[in-house]
Amino acid sequence: MPRAGLSKDAVVDLALTVVDEEGFARLTLAAVASRAGVAVPSLYKHVAGLPDLRREVALRCVEQFADHLREVGAGAPVAEPQTSVRALAHAVRGFALAHPGRYTAVQGGSWARDPEATAVQLAAGRSVALLAEALGRLGLPDQDTIDAVRAVRALVHGFVTLELDGGFGLPDDVSASFARAVDAMVAGLTPEE
Repeated sequence: MPRAGLSKDAVVDLALTVVDEEGFARLTLAAVASRAGVAVPSLYKHVAGLPDLRREVALRCVEQFADHLREVGAGAPVAEPQTSVRALAHAVRGFALAHPGRYTAVQGGSWARDPEATAVQLAAGRSVALLAEALGRLGLPDQDTIDAVRAVRALVHGFVTLELDGGFGLPDDVSASFARAVDAMVAGLTPEE
């Protein structure tokens, strides 16, 4: 019999708390069970094990991330494609800094090639599609869109990862450095007229 108050959603909520406080890499059934005040086997009434729990957590994180990007993208002027791309890059960084554990879950280490993670993979495709759409408005040829998406993701993710790991120890303003990097990237991706 499931413990009163414990459901699949409640287990995932507790797992998200673990991710927020300790990081996605430290998400274990034991950590969730401890927070729920139950033994680990009690969780199996609600999730099929750690891989299933990680997929559920990743799905929530990816959906939240995609919603965040969509909100930012909806607020950016369509007539100013460079502004849209910049806004999305800054939105990714903002999400990562506000939710580092969830950002790690979004990046796909545990689910990107998992054949049982199709829901997560489809949800992640929404984020990539938003970025591809914004980049397409720059006037890139269609055949260059995938390269541009990869370039933006690599620059932003690399910067954010270094920042989260404390890799920018100099006293200069990290936000200003990020803005300059994004500006240079956008300028490099914008076809000359």
